[in-house]
Amino acid sequence: MTTRQTYTTNAINLKSYPLKESDKIIVMYSRDKGIIHAVAKGIKKPKSSLGARMEAFIANNLLLSKGRNLDVVSQAETLNSFGDTRKDLDKIFYSMYLTEVVNNFGVENDPCAADTYDTLYNALKAIACATEKKDVLLTVLKFQLKIMHISGFSPEFNTCLKCGCKVDSNAYFLINEGGIICENCINDSRGKLVIHNKIREFLNYLAQADYSAVTDYETKATEKVCEVCFNLLKKCIEQHSARKIRTTEILAAI
Repeated sequence: MTTRQTYTTNAINLKSYPLKESDKIIVMYSRDKGIIHAVAKGIKKPKSSLGARMEAFIANNLLLSKGRNLDVVSQAETLNSFGDTRKDLDKIFYSMYLTEVVNNFGVENDPCAADTYDTLYNALKAIACATEKKDVLLTVLKFQLKIMHISGFSPEFNTCLKCGCKVDSNAYFLINEGGIICENCINDSRGKLVIHNKIREFLNYLAQADYSAVTDYETKATEKVCEVCFNLLKKCIEQHSARKIRTTEILAAI
């Protein structure tokens, strides 16, 4: 009898699909392997030991068995369930957005697995601990900027994409090109959005900020300003996503 090869990893559940009567395929993001698709057998049964551990945006330490087509979840020990998130609709939907973005950009054997996992884990933890919607949005903004940096398409907020001059006043943002242009270069550009200098400076700061950081920028920012920034960065991310990010449709309705 051949013994199956096993391995352990820390992974965050992103989404799941039904498989047979009592099984599910779980899509996870692992800290050392990137995207993993694995079968959770018997998960739909009332006495399943996996049960709630396989719900969306839960971080587990897993024991998996290598399979011919799909690996199998043998054991799961919850590292963080981000329990307070499930008490608040805003937290739920923005956490769904985070996991969908990672699912869209993550790959198997991802060379950026550790950075991406830590970025997602810390963002989910900060959202769970947030006391108001503005705090949730600030976390999501930092996540968006960090994921864009990891994925290699960080937006440019300092210099004009056309002439290369340093911008220190109101400017225009080009979604398709992912950066700002100065007023002197505006005539030959389409699809431009006005970006106020304070917004530009705010986003520039957040690109470098830690999730736990609290400075004057964040204290003075309003929920409305954060929503404007979220929608701007959301459009940038959608430009590079191979699949439509459906959570944004839900977020637009709440």
